[in-house]
Amino acid sequence: MTGVVNSVGGGAYQVSVSPEDSPVEAYLRGRLKLQNRVGDRVVIGDRVAVVETSDGSYVIEKILPRENAILRSRGSGVEIKVLVANVDRVLLVVAVKDPQPRKNFIDRMLVLAESEGIKPVVVINKIDLADTKKEMECLSTIYKSVGYDVIRTSAETKEGIDHLAYETKSGITALAGQSGVGKSSLINCLDPNISLKTSEVSAKHGTGRHTTVRSRLIPFSNGGWLADTPGFSNAGVKGLITRDDLDSCFPDFIPYISGCQFRSCSHLHEPDCSVKQALLKGSILGSRFESYQVLYGEL
Repeated sequence: MTGVVNSVGGGAYQVSVSPEDSPVEAYLRGRLKLQNRVGDRVVIGDRVAVVETSDGSYVIEKILPRENAILRSRGSGVEIKVLVANVDRVLLVVAVKDPQPRKNFIDRMLVLAESEGIKPVVVINKIDLADTKKEMECLSTIYKSVGYDVIRTSAETKEGIDHLAYETKSGITALAGQSGVGKSSLINCLDPNISLKTSEVSAKHGTGRHTTVRSRLIPFSNGGWLADTPGFSNAGVKGLITRDDLDSCFPDFIPYISGCQFRSCSHLHEPDCSVKQALLKGSILGSRFESYQVLYGEL
């Protein structure tokens, strides 16, 4: 049978044919352990062929090619980690407050999604908190102007939960975002049968504590899969994309790239740069260009 890996741990893999079916525990065939793959050999979301052996156990006979993956790198880009494979969409969750939103981090995650051809949706959470309307409108304006879908949510008032449920009704949806932004709380709202651990944001540092310690693919009652991955405070891009490809990961840059004088324009110091002209006219927002500069410097 062909199924989807929904949990990995201790050398064993939980594999399900569909979200409605109970998973079977399978082990990797020895020859597959010799294959070279980016990151771990098998991650949640991987599609695999599983066969039952004579003693009633299951083994993974084949790992099917990945359509895409959510990745992150550390340091010089030598260490690349695959968080989840074959993703249909990623919900980038950002809290409007507690912890404070970091636009550079949001743009960084959007670039990683764009580089893999994954549809990103910006989810602005905790909108029930006091004195957040101005920041909420600012974030909404920025990312709607780029062309991204933006959903405003609250686990307390349940605002936006129906919209999230619609987004997650089919395929694999990944949640990404810093710790403490409320990913686990949103998942609990989406499906009452799931109870994920949550924790308060650190009063001292203003950041969230990790509550998801291991990635897993959760079957939702609406028929889709949802990837719950550990929160993280940074996401490297080295080793995942190149400088030449970076501008194409900014949808707001794309209409202007062809107008640059130089084909390999960095949009930083060259003359007759259409991207910089668009920035000066306000067609590209300053915060987005700043994020591009930071990422270009890292690459």
